[in-house]
Amino acid sequence: MTTTGKIELMAPAGNFESLQAALDNGADSVYFGVEQLNMRARASINFTIDDLQEISNRCKAKNVRTYLTLNTIIYDHDLTIVKTLLQKAKEADITAVIAMDQAVIASAKAIGMEIHISTQINITNIETVKFYAMFADTMVLSRELSLRQVKKITEQIVKENVCGPSGNLVEIEIFGHGALCMAVSGKCYMSLHNHNSSANRGACKQNCRKKYTVIDQETGVEMELDNEYIMSPKDLCTIDFLDQIVDAGVKVLKIEGRGRAPEYVARVIKSYRDAIDSVENGTYSKEKVISWMQELEKVYNRGFWSGYYLGQKLGEWSKGSGSHATQKKVYLGKGMHYFPKSNIGEFKIEAYDITIGDTILITGPTTGAKEMEVSEMFVNDTKGEKAQKGDSVTIPLTFRIRPSDKLYKIVENKVEA
Repeated sequence: MTTTGKIELMAPAGNFESLQAALDNGADSVYFGVEQLNMRARASINFTIDDLQEISNRCKAKNVRTYLTLNTIIYDHDLTIVKTLLQKAKEADITAVIAMDQAVIASAKAIGMEIHISTQINITNIETVKFYAMFADTMVLSRELSLRQVKKITEQIVKENVCGPSGNLVEIEIFGHGALCMAVSGKCYMSLHNHNSSANRGACKQNCRKKYTVIDQETGVEMELDNEYIMSPKDLCTIDFLDQIVDAGVKVLKIEGRGRAPEYVARVIKSYRDAIDSVENGTYSKEKVISWMQELEKVYNRGFWSGYYLGQKLGEWSKGSGSHATQKKVYLGKGMHYFPKSNIGEFKIEAYDITIGDTILITGPTTGAKEMEVSEMFVNDTKGEKAQKGDSVTIPLTFRIRPSDKLYKIVENKVEA
């Protein structure tokens, strides 16, 4: 449960780079998977059980809450690892578990761990909220609800004093930004049928993101389609009606993206952090929304739409495969050394050129995702304007780098209309 009235900004973390990016850019909480029992088991480099304590420690230092996702379908042979994982999470003082299966819910309840109900449960009404209030303090509503329906549920929670195990009113969470699935609340079987790879076990092959044609089996006639990507929704974006979300009584805004790069997490979380703070202090405006949208368009996206929140009946489909981002990163090289007295980082250039005025991105498990413009640099110990493959470059930095860090250049990305 949150301790303030302001809406909680919940960030994805698929690895330590993204975790640090979330912490550096204003997340109130992070959610992450461990090993194979989460809905992004295949999409990202998942944490291990041994990482739980470091995750907890990093987040506690920033007063950020930690949520373990354990929301796949669970079979009998999974039960031992489920209980082990929950116990280790409890010992590491992870804040809560996001669960869908009743076995996970019961196991977490038995050890006194806070429970959040996953969107896979598909909660769409107040009676279902009341039922799960016996176990959980926070619940993610179905993605297919409108804000009007969301608001009705939050108002009934207050009116009927629906409280979770903590004794506080149940808090409602919704998805705020990122990839949407054609299936109802993410429950899809296409990948299982076509590739024997279950989306509900975290191994989605994303069949819906491909081109399809429709053929009449009786006549062999191919039907004309306005868009070949008829099952690939655009990405959800709510930053332009965030004030309405707050008004609807939502307490937690979840950003999708555990399979996304750390710079995605950094930029999206920073934008929504600014937007949430602006709603709170009364400076939220159309001009700011335009600026935030431009920032969000720079990182991975399939185009944006408002989901079903504003009453739309059908989805808006992507017009192409892959990302529509207006920028992309190009690998340059790796970190070599950091000189703390002079605040200078040394890099080995392994590909392409770097020039004064370039925007660079530095990523790493401890560094997170840091973006900056190159204002000066030394090339092979001589002040220079440009460095090439094989050169050693030193750049003034306001943060420490490590040998594991990677250096990229941010360039404009031409997106087909």
